[in-house]
Amino acid sequence: MSAKNENIKSAVVRELALFLVLLFVGLVILPLCVYIVGRSLFGDYAGSGFSDFYGVLHSEFRSGEPVVWFLMLSPYLVWQLLRMTVSAFRHAGKSHL
Repeated sequence: MSAKNENIKSAVVRELALFLVLLFVGLVILPLCVYIVGRSLFGDYAGSGFSDFYGVLHSEFRSGEPVVWFLMLSPYLVWQLLRMTVSAFRHAGKSHL
């Protein structure tokens, strides 16, 4: 296998690992944070605690609710937006030299 193919394979594996880690954050850690903040600001959840909140959130995720998908994928989307912003600033800085 050539060095270029190895670099591409390495980049794909790295991006997939990054996506899976940030998806885990969006599916597990972010809902917990949303529940804790919501509970501290608005009081108890109308259901039976975090397990009910988590169940409702994931059922809406599985049914394709766009807002829930955006919430769950937001860690990865924010990371990609940050990468694009840094890249744009780097390219803009090089063009003015």
